[in-house]
Amino acid sequence: MKKRLLSVAAAAFFGMALNAQQIKFEEYDLPNGLHVILHQDNSAPVVTTGVMYHVGAKDEVKGRTGFAHFFEHLLFEGTPNIKRGDWFKIVSSNGGQNNANTTNDRTYYYETFPSNNEQLGLWMEAERMRHAVINQIGVDTQREVVKEEKRLRMDNQPYGNLFTTIQKNLFTNHPYNWPTIGSMEDLNAAKLDEFIAFYKKFYVPNNATLVVAGDIKPEQTKKWIQEYYGGIPKGTVYPKNFPKDTPITQEKEVTATDPNIQLPAYVFAYRTPGNKEKDAYILDMLSSYLSSGKSSVLYKKLVDQDKKALQVAAFNQGLEDYGIFAFFAIPMGQTTKQTLQTDIDAEIKKLQTTLISEEDYQKLQNQYENQFVNANSSIQGIAASLATNHVLMGDTNLINKEIDIYRSITRQDLQNAAKKYLNSNQRIIINYVPEKK
Repeated sequence: MKKRLLSVAAAAFFGMALNAQQIKFEEYDLPNGLHVILHQDNSAPVVTTGVMYHVGAKDEVKGRTGFAHFFEHLLFEGTPNIKRGDWFKIVSSNGGQNNANTTNDRTYYYETFPSNNEQLGLWMEAERMRHAVINQIGVDTQREVVKEEKRLRMDNQPYGNLFTTIQKNLFTNHPYNWPTIGSMEDLNAAKLDEFIAFYKKFYVPNNATLVVAGDIKPEQTKKWIQEYYGGIPKGTVYPKNFPKDTPITQEKEVTATDPNIQLPAYVFAYRTPGNKEKDAYILDMLSSYLSSGKSSVLYKKLVDQDKKALQVAAFNQGLEDYGIFAFFAIPMGQTTKQTLQTDIDAEIKKLQTTLISEEDYQKLQNQYENQFVNANSSIQGIAASLATNHVLMGDTNLINKEIDIYRSITRQDLQNAAKKYLNSNQRIIINYVPEKK
């Protein structure tokens, strides 16, 4: 009886924690199409101003890849009112921090300042949107920065081009075919007027979402937003009619080499639905069941018990239009690829034919509840989540509702997803091997 009372008390406390997690926000559109999201939290004197543009690597064209990521660097070069090289100085000298990041689907820029500098953050992002300076000096400088980044993160990194290889082979028509960083040959060949045209096409208010989160006074914030952003001209937003890939119906095997590795890696990759589909959430949970933590199915079997793999993982990469579900394994000792494939296939077969245990299911649910409680623990995190949910998911309030989707997933759903998406005739096998000297 005492144990029962304790569990009820724990559940009640957990329920309060989840309710406290409710994030309130307000959203509206300016006449020029800029979508605005405001979140007030006066518990700490900081404000994050972020702008997410609905432009990523997939919006590029073949032969001119890498533009969206290039702009992540280029748009810190300055404006008519911010001298070249001054952007980071202004931010740091006013007690702030800033960054930007790019994916296949969007680009996000943000500043976090003490709340007495909220106006500065709003002005700087408006400057970037209204009239960023794009000239040959900036293009030449950032081209070298991006080249070095590619060398450091990918070309000289063990397994650095593995995900690029997955994308290249999993997508043949859709522009997820190339990596976010793009091709250096494409960036070298691009002319200045092409960069200017890309900026004018995508960095417009009606292709952007502005989020302001933290210690704000909403009415004052709205006045500043109107003052700085209201007069920026609306652009033309083009429909995203990307070519689709036909379903994979026959297993395909490819080999790629990497000069930086000594041990091969084997990948079994499946093309899955985009982020908005419930199946994407189910597959996410399935990947956690298979390889999240040392007690997970694949790690326990192949690494811990049988000592057949040095590393093993199942990961689910959610994208806007499609998803990628892949198994990754590096063999231990003399273990063959066929051995790893047979063992991974056996675990898939179990998922397809047997419901996971109630205990494992509850562990998964607890894991996602815990992630939900811990997520968005900073103003920067909340700002990014609000923008992402609006731009890529079409529902800003997912920041509060997403846990309900995971809660609604049943053991049968997990089995059905394994049956539907993880069949051998639906995959690409990649043998990622050392380059022969």
